[in-house]
Amino acid sequence: MDNQLMATANKTVETVVCYAPTMITTNGIWQGDNPLDYSLPLFILQLTLVVVTTRLLVYILKPLRQPRVISEILGGVILGPSVLGRSKAFANTIFPLRSVMVLETMANMGLLYFLFLVGVEMDISVIKRTGKKAIAIAIGGMIFPFFIGLAFSFALHKDSQSLNQGTFVLFLGVALSVTAFPVLARVLAEIKLINTEIGRIAMSAALINDICAWILLALAITLAENKSTSLATLWVILSSFTFVLICIYVIRPVISWMISSTPEGETISEFYICLILTGVMISGFITDAIGTHSVFGAFVFGLIIPNGPLGVTLIEKLEDFVSGLLLPIFFAMSGLKTDIGAINGVATWLILILVIIVGFAGKVVGTVLASMLYQMPLLEGITLGFLMNSKGLVEMIVLNVGREQKVLDDESFAMMVIVAVIMTAIIIPSVTAIYRPEKRFLPYTRRTIQRSKRDAEFRALACVHTPRNVPTIINLLEASHPNKRSPMCVYVVHLVELTGRASAMLIVHNTRKSGHPALNRTQAQSDHIINAFDNYEQNAVCVSVQPLTAISPYSTMHVDICNLAEDKRVALIILPFHKQQTVDGGMEATNPAIRMVNQNVLASAPCSVGILVDRGLSGSTRLASNQAAHHVAVLYFGGPDDREALSYAWRMSEHPTINLTVMRFVPGEDAQALDNPGMLSVETENLKEKQLDEDHVNEFRTQTAHNGSIFYNEIVVSNGEETVAAIRSMDNHHDLFIVGRGQGMISPLTAGLTDWSECPELGAIGDLLASSDFAATVSVLVLQQYAGLEPDGEELGTPDSPAQPEEPYSIVQMANRSTRLPVFSA
Repeated sequence: MDNQLMATANKTVETVVCYAPTMITTNGIWQGDNPLDYSLPLFILQLTLVVVTTRLLVYILKPLRQPRVISEILGGVILGPSVLGRSKAFANTIFPLRSVMVLETMANMGLLYFLFLVGVEMDISVIKRTGKKAIAIAIGGMIFPFFIGLAFSFALHKDSQSLNQGTFVLFLGVALSVTAFPVLARVLAEIKLINTEIGRIAMSAALINDICAWILLALAITLAENKSTSLATLWVILSSFTFVLICIYVIRPVISWMISSTPEGETISEFYICLILTGVMISGFITDAIGTHSVFGAFVFGLIIPNGPLGVTLIEKLEDFVSGLLLPIFFAMSGLKTDIGAINGVATWLILILVIIVGFAGKVVGTVLASMLYQMPLLEGITLGFLMNSKGLVEMIVLNVGREQKVLDDESFAMMVIVAVIMTAIIIPSVTAIYRPEKRFLPYTRRTIQRSKRDAEFRALACVHTPRNVPTIINLLEASHPNKRSPMCVYVVHLVELTGRASAMLIVHNTRKSGHPALNRTQAQSDHIINAFDNYEQNAVCVSVQPLTAISPYSTMHVDICNLAEDKRVALIILPFHKQQTVDGGMEATNPAIRMVNQNVLASAPCSVGILVDRGLSGSTRLASNQAAHHVAVLYFGGPDDREALSYAWRMSEHPTINLTVMRFVPGEDAQALDNPGMLSVETENLKEKQLDEDHVNEFRTQTAHNGSIFYNEIVVSNGEETVAAIRSMDNHHDLFIVGRGQGMISPLTAGLTDWSECPELGAIGDLLASSDFAATVSVLVLQQYAGLEPDGEELGTPDSPAQPEEPYSIVQMANRSTRLPVFSA
């Protein structure tokens, strides 16, 4: 048996632990062996406990919208000496001292690769574009807490501690002043601020803060490992600087060569991936050997990975395993070392509370002062200050290194862990309570097609789930008659479900160049969609297209769609129907979650919404200039939604290749009024709506009287059955039906139809036309008019369509055809 000396950190009592290298795997319980006496079964049990406890806490804290790092640290605290570890039997059986080495090794291995991924994700070029505002906020947010740490270090430092006051100050200052970039990204995504101006400033400032923290951390470790300031410290700093230069000027060109040597259309060689993953460990070994922490080498190695498909490949291969399985061990180990019982006396607890309050306030004050220099509103400055208090990975590394180097004793370590947890935990509730983001634009009234001026720009937001949605949407947009008098600006959003990622985001695609291959199905789909719309923009007249990708869970996808519609001031959102046509002409649901997205958008959209039932819209006759002849039919029953449908068809009818048929259904003498409570108010409302319908139809007929491609017909029906019969008897030479959803309208002409509706979000008529048993296989556009405007609302001007692609809404950069999705797990 080898004897290995293992000291519990900062304890004066040294414990000798016997460790047998042969006791790795058990011979089995039937041989009389206890599996927990062997290192592998014990490690598996420990890992299972850590992951299960963490996931349970994630589930419990989900209603409070807490970042995962809180659950991971609290999971360790629960398993550690503060809660379950108080039982000696539990501590000695599940987490005996002899198992610490294996756990620590695996935790540091997970940390090594996670910091490598964080480095891969960080785009240093962002700092060049952030401007002075983010730099000032980052520096202001670091200086104040650092000096607060300096002040408190005198209260917390004990003469018994082996290291000098200066090193203790540095560790405490870094721990209080750091902002966790990955945690902040997760917080911003959770409270839907990541795509706002304040979110972009916070992310940029956190990125700068993180890099400064790494430099300070490397300096702190150097001073901690060298008891006295000597030549050794200078050698460590010089060798670390040399390592960074070698990575930039030697390793980065080699990796760039690997990428360039990969043939176009092929993925990066497995051999190269293996070399890079091995390079992470070699970097960690080198920086550990020269006297800084191993994670510093891995982080720098990640930073030098060029933007592009290589980064995406590395993230996809490592992220789930590293952030889902290995990283929780590191946070759990931090919790296991946290003994809340070590905080003795009322005075110490008062100091702890004071550190939390003053440390938090210091960050807020520093950030507010910096933001005031740039005339930012006070409330935004305070919100930024709260957000910059996000703690997580870097602070835990600082504290763990400090504990290992005996800079921090058990009491100081436990205090700082509690400070980190509480500071991060109060961010989301505080920001949600104090900050209500105001709309960045004046309220705009052209939220509907009916109110859009015929000589102004027409803005639409087209949502796409798969490339299959693209052809019909493009044909619909072309049929919308973009022209010099009324050009069209289209925002195309590829909606991607957030799976396994920690942070939702909106990516604005700049001009794309053909080059790197797609590395996954999602990116391949995005490429196909973007290329199709790029091609449409180049061949169409008076159309500008801005492609975007929105990555978020289906449950909150409607928020991104509605926010984007509000920000871009569009008049119409086009959504694909959740069912698609099968080979035999029937309709089958592709993804039920898409239906939920559509329903949520209909309920909260800031403008008119159209659901497009796609059965092909290619047109029967191809004409010159890639234009198709379309036969469009509007079924008009009355009400705001039907007026919107007629307005859209009216716009289409100006297109030289569109033939429009308007069929107005009029109640006959036998039509029975529907009984309804509050009949007087309903009748008054109906009269008002009828008058608006008459005015709108008369205006349409007057202005289109000389247009030979428009046919108007009135059909008299008395009930729902006659309506269905009339619709079924229509000739099926049409390519597209446009109907109103009819929300809130009570009409005897559709009585009884809603009782059998399979998809109520389409309304009675839309559901009938979209049903599989409807004879004509024609595309249907169901429109719902935005109802939030008063009829006499004042119209405001809309801004010109941006000539240049706007700045990306996220720190993540779109480099050529690469989609760099964030790690943001901690």
